[in-house]
Amino acid sequence: MATVELSFSALPVHVRTARLIVTAVARRSGIDEDLLDEVRLAVGEACSRAVEAHRLHCPDEPVRMEMTAAERRFEVIVNDSVPGDDSSGTGRPTTPADLPKVTGPDDLEFALGDGAADLGLAVIAGLADDVDISTTPKGVQIRMSWPVEAAPTT
Repeated sequence: MATVELSFSALPVHVRTARLIVTAVARRSGIDEDLLDEVRLAVGEACSRAVEAHRLHCPDEPVRMEMTAAERRFEVIVNDSVPGDDSSGTGRPTTPADLPKVTGPDDLEFALGDGAADLGLAVIAGLADDVDISTTPKGVQIRMSWPVEAAPTT
């Protein structure tokens, strides 16, 4: 299956649209019906986080999402575009060399310097089969994947 890309403005109402689209793409990719709610909820959490970050730091930049089914996995990547500079007071690193290795919610909390536990990331980690959270000079990337049980429909 080819990659499906979605960009949407940083408005909470568009999170629902992203959830509907990811559900349709996941179903078409062969995700088991029992996993569709988990996919929808995890992607909704990731998109909500990105929308919130954009509304605070770069409201004119779109949130980006990619969906791909390959090698018996359905993968969704949600990227925010909050710059890596510290001009907003977020505590984000200023150069790629300063980027910390992020392997989970606790590392991301430290990397972003927000000082509060992030329940949304814990929810994502509990819903997705595999999760990778990383900071980049362009923002935060949340990569989630689930096993594909059935052959994709065409």
